[in-house]
Amino acid sequence: MTPPESPINPAAGPSHKSGAVVRRRERMPSSTADSRLLDEKGNGEWIHTDPWRVLRIQAEFVEGFGALAELGPAISVFGSARTRRASGDYSIGLETGRQLAEAGYAVITGGGPGAMEAVNAGACRAGGVSVGLGIELPFEQEMNDWVDISIHFRYFFARKTCFVKYAQGFIILPGGVGTLDELFEAFCLVQTHKITAFPIVLIGRLYWEGLIDWLRERMIADGMATEADLALLQVVDTPEEAVAIIVNAQADNTKLLAAERAALIDRIKAESAAAEIEPPQL
Repeated sequence: MTPPESPINPAAGPSHKSGAVVRRRERMPSSTADSRLLDEKGNGEWIHTDPWRVLRIQAEFVEGFGALAELGPAISVFGSARTRRASGDYSIGLETGRQLAEAGYAVITGGGPGAMEAVNAGACRAGGVSVGLGIELPFEQEMNDWVDISIHFRYFFARKTCFVKYAQGFIILPGGVGTLDELFEAFCLVQTHKITAFPIVLIGRLYWEGLIDWLRERMIADGMATEADLALLQVVDTPEEAVAIIVNAQADNTKLLAAERAALIDRIKAESAAAEIEPPQL
């Protein structure tokens, strides 16, 4: 009987290690990192490769986190860039920004025109801090003149992280696809408990009631979501109502944190007292 052939070891043969990555066979590079760096004939294509993009992404997070780390309490507000200055929605944006500033919150918007400009302007006029997080788009969108701190992003996900990380809640004005994107991003994060004590308030019942009805009559009816999920979205008609929800949510969260801290202190004291009277173990 002919003995079976020995299996071929796929790891046999030469290999090339670069940092944490090992390449073998046809995946081995024909040059080293040093030789490519020193190659006079190199072109600029390397700046479009994925490893370089990772550094750009890292830089966006570093710049965003650095600029906003000491911002203080803030609310991210979203709405359409197409909102006209003469419209009622623009006036609502102005009032929302003003009331948030007077309540002690900075406002964070996309920094563009329309509803974003209105919110930034309202906050700025009221003496509040006005932040704009811009994004690189095929069509130019200038940062509005009411922004105190502006950060320009290449990548949506880095920008979204800053919208969420430095805010205590979202207020959503009537808007389009981008506004819906931000709404459902936060909706999902709260529903999955990635963020907590994070109110999401939609202003404009007439505008949003169709979406809420669809969520209830289609998603919930088909078992794809629950009423508890839908309760995470609060719909109001005025900036006053929206800001009141934000303020009350923060007050409730502050009380909860204080109660948890007090309970922890009591437990530590009780455990310390018990340890002092506990007889020594023989």
